Amino acid sequence: MEAFLMSLDMRCWRAIIPRWEHPTEKDETEKVTRKSELKWTSEEDDVVVVNSRALNALFNVIDLNIFKLINTCKSAKVTWDILKVTFEGTSKVKISLLQILTSHFEALQMTEEETIDEFNV
Repeated sequence: MEAFLMSLDMRCWRAIIPRWEHPTEKDETEKVTRKSELKWTSEEDDVVVVNSRALNALFNVIDLNIFKLINTCKSAKVTWDILKVTFEGTSKVKISLLQILTSHFEALQMTEEETIDEFNV
C-alpha cells in the first residue's frame, strides 16, 4: 500500500505521516475557529488536495466491510492507523499470534508411521 501511495505522488505518502487538521484562524477576540475554505491559502489548498488524494486511494482499494470502519475519516493518517490495526493488529495481538505459532512449531512431530509426504501435508 505504501508503494501504491508513493506511486500516485510522494506527497500522498507524506500525508500519512502527520495528521491533517482543518485550517483555523483567530477572530478579533482571539477565539480559534475553523477557517472558511474561501480563505485558505494556496499552501493549505495543496495540503488538502494531497490528503484527499491519499484518502481516495485508501477508500478505493479496500473491501466494503472495512470501508464501513473508515468512511467518516477526514484524515489520511487516521484512516491509515485504523487500517493498520485492522489488518496487522496491535502489538499485543502480534505477540500473542507469534507465541501461538511458536508453540505449534515446537509441538510439531512426525510419527513413526508417517511418511515424509504425509507429514508435509
